[in-house]
Amino acid sequence: MTPEHSLTDWGIVAIFVTVYIGMILGGLPRLKLDRSGVALLGAIGVIGLGAMSTTQAASAVDLPTMLLLFAFMVVSAQMRLGGFYTAVTRQVAALPLGRNALLGALIAVAGALSAVFSNDIICLAMTPVVAQLCLQRRLNPAPFLLGLACAANIGSAATLIGNPQNMLIGSLLQLPFGAYVRQALPPVVLSLGVLWAWLVWGPGHAESTAPAKPSAAMPVDLPSGYGPLQAPPFDAWQTAKGLAVAGALLLVFLFTDWPREVAALVGAGVLLLSRRLHSSDVMGF
Repeated sequence: MTPEHSLTDWGIVAIFVTVYIGMILGGLPRLKLDRSGVALLGAIGVIGLGAMSTTQAASAVDLPTMLLLFAFMVVSAQMRLGGFYTAVTRQVAALPLGRNALLGALIAVAGALSAVFSNDIICLAMTPVVAQLCLQRRLNPAPFLLGLACAANIGSAATLIGNPQNMLIGSLLQLPFGAYVRQALPPVVLSLGVLWAWLVWGPGHAESTAPAKPSAAMPVDLPSGYGPLQAPPFDAWQTAKGLAVAGALLLVFLFTDWPREVAALVGAGVLLLSRRLHSSDVMGF
């Protein structure tokens, strides 16, 4: 190994370590960088060192995966802006359930939604409602928020559209959608059950166990708007439109050989044709 190659290798190691520190901390000290900025800076550093050419960097990006991810981010944003996630979480909050059953319902809903929509947006949309629910019922919010985060990640593994990793795996290996779901669903359901059991009987389980609440007694109120900590007003038409597109895409994935990224882009295009939701608002999420 020549000294020049050795310096390049050590430079790559330094970039790798710096990027992961930035990911852990959420940014780099004294720099106005978030995680996306840190990752971009790391990619620029690798190219700048000559470890990878711009052509090699471009070829390393799987375009079908990026298109599929973009399209489902649009679908997920449509559901959030239509108030769907907030409405579903409020319905769960109003159930006449005790602490443990309520936790189980939350885990089940978060896992199911994350299998179809983006798990990141599920967490973003449901977290404020769950936190407010815990405050109103005087419950320790930590198990509920931890359950939401873990359930969203576990549930997203059930399909080839639940998270970017599965999208990439499905694209590169050309995995059939239905066959994957049949194989992945049992361990996902089992993992959600293990998560619930750990949160109920694991460390700190004896802190609080709330009695069952009457079904009409727990409205969860949040300020209205479209910010990350606000509850978008429920729009039945926009929600129905998003659900119709998502349902149609699932049928296409299950019963046709139409390329998933192409079908998803068509679905995203249908959602962007809106008189109420501006495209900048949809793609801003």
